[in-house]
Amino acid sequence: MSNAEYVQRLRIRFSKFGPTRFISHLDVARTWERALNRAKIPMAYSQGFNQRPRMSFMTATPLGTTSDFEIVDIWTKEVLEPAHAMERITEKMAPGIKLLDINEVPTGGKKLQVLTKDSTFQITITEEIDRDELKQKVAELLAADEILRERVVKKKLKQFDLRPMVYDLEVLDGEDGEPITMVARLALEPSLTGRVDQVMLQLGLDPLDAKVHRSHVTLMEE
Repeated sequence: MSNAEYVQRLRIRFSKFGPTRFISHLDVARTWERALNRAKIPMAYSQGFNQRPRMSFMTATPLGTTSDFEIVDIWTKEVLEPAHAMERITEKMAPGIKLLDINEVPTGGKKLQVLTKDSTFQITITEEIDRDELKQKVAELLAADEILRERVVKKKLKQFDLRPMVYDLEVLDGEDGEPITMVARLALEPSLTGRVDQVMLQLGLDPLDAKVHRSHVTLMEE
């Protein structure tokens, strides 16, 4: 698509909560397409036989994860006042997605996927475990020079080093009997992406025994 076919790029941050945490990234994109169409946003479209609204999403959160920091860029054929565009889209958006802020960014800037640096997650453990024991395991993880784990990539078992993907990890203090919460800041770069489930497995925890919420993403300045 040539620059002449769009005049504005809007960056929208939104939250994903409730049942929406269980729908796929593709279904989230379809939800956005429908909302933008119903809101009559003058979207620019891709070229080719199967034309699609010109949108770009940040790296998706895993299924089951809620988030206050999802981002989508949209390109429009007309200049819109951001606050007005946000109001129009909000009126037509499906339940489970809430627009949080909207800003105009350079039309020819880098793609969202190469701008991300790290993600911060709040991990609430739903099973009863020993807080002090977990803190010790976290300290051992952070003190390690290398943490080799395995995962399946294209149907093949590949070994990788988890340690460079974990920038920070903390067990929050709390009252006895309260669910234990950890805060993890993990890499989110094109060639280096940390995953909450791998961190939990390394700590001896079942990823299914936690509620995970993405609270922040750091973007590089363009």
